[in-house]
Amino acid sequence: MSSDVHTNPVAHTSMSVLIVDDEPGMRSFLKKALTKKFALVETASTIAEAEAIRSQGHFDLLVVDIRLPDRSGIEWHEALNDPDRQSDIIFMTGYADMDVAIKALRAGASDFIMKPFHLEQMMTAVERCIEKRSLKRENFMLRRELEHGQSSTIIGNSEAIRDVKQVIERIAPTNAVVLIEGESGTGKELVARQLHQLSGRSGAFVPVNCGAIAPELLASELFGHTAGAFTGAKGVREGLFSYASGGTIFLDEIGEMPMNMQTALLRVLEERTIRPVGSEKEIEIDVRVVAATNRLLIDEVEAGRFRRDLFYRLNVLNIVIPSLRSRPEDVVELTHYFTLQLSQELGIKDIIWSHEDLQVLQQYDWPGNIRELRNMIERCILLGKPPAEYWRKPTVTVIPESMGYPLDWPLKEVEKQHVTQVVDAHNGNKSAAARDLGVSRKTLDRKYKEWANLDDDTDGEAQ
Repeated sequence: MSSDVHTNPVAHTSMSVLIVDDEPGMRSFLKKALTKKFALVETASTIAEAEAIRSQGHFDLLVVDIRLPDRSGIEWHEALNDPDRQSDIIFMTGYADMDVAIKALRAGASDFIMKPFHLEQMMTAVERCIEKRSLKRENFMLRRELEHGQSSTIIGNSEAIRDVKQVIERIAPTNAVVLIEGESGTGKELVARQLHQLSGRSGAFVPVNCGAIAPELLASELFGHTAGAFTGAKGVREGLFSYASGGTIFLDEIGEMPMNMQTALLRVLEERTIRPVGSEKEIEIDVRVVAATNRLLIDEVEAGRFRRDLFYRLNVLNIVIPSLRSRPEDVVELTHYFTLQLSQELGIKDIIWSHEDLQVLQQYDWPGNIRELRNMIERCILLGKPPAEYWRKPTVTVIPESMGYPLDWPLKEVEKQHVTQVVDAHNGNKSAAARDLGVSRKTLDRKYKEWANLDDDTDGEAQ
């Protein structure tokens, strides 16, 4: 065994491991290595002891020696055949027996390692198991969210989105006010929901679009009102801040908030109390405030449209969401996600877009960001029209149909003229053009090569 290891330092803080080996030195060695990466690492020297520990809680990974005092690890049927608490299993053995290895893999082992081994070998096997297990968890959560019609999953693995996810994880547990900035359609409410879910707050998540509520009604919506507070106020009504008690209120489009309401909100943030319209009584609140804007609030401050003191009070913690055009590498993952989501909603069998379709989507600028992408995918599904065809420009006939091609043109020249017109109509996309022409892309490339060689020969003769 060697302690010289160059493994990924990522910690699996929500994962647990149970090591089963009758050698104290091996148990100690592995526990020391795995404790650096996992939230919980337990050890046992026999199957009986391991089963007693496993009965007290679930383990994501079992690292088990095959030869144990009471019975073989391959015969640990309780763990191998438990449908409710499935674990990945890495078997270890000091005996180079191919039959045993085959039996272990047939029994359900995720990996098989021969002793003695380098720690690097073990950690590589562990990472493979955990990566697979993490993917299973993500897929389970994704499908569960889709079934409930509301997803809080932030899709994407670009560096920009990874940075956003890290910031969310770091600041979610605090109660501090958060300001989310980003263009329309970038997913500001999604980020706010993720902040709430990771905050540990027990109350509700209450979204409010400040720009969609009439200015004269905004105070009543947020803080509530008493009976007779204004015309039409027939009874007492609680405001959205009250509904969000113990939870999070999300004030979207905060830049649209009227100046008088900005003053009222500043007081709420400083005093942690609200006053219903028509009441003189202050009500204490326990609400986390998350605000969002598609404007540059500092510019609004300089223009006199937003209170400077409120801006600084909101801007305690700041998250800037990148536009979709700045992270084209996330378009494919988002497309797959929306296709799955919408197919389920619309009762349509799974759809697989072509490489060409995905390429076209990645090349578009997406001024409407993620919202526009989702709408585009929905239209394509409903119309049965792949994305590549959606942007296809109609073929423009250069020569009037009544004239056709000149009678003295050879057939090859007619073919070349027609093919190049179709390719031009597709903005140079030969795959799309080949599909319309009824030939393969390979055939089209061969034609272009023939024409290029012909042009080269003609140039040579001219010289």
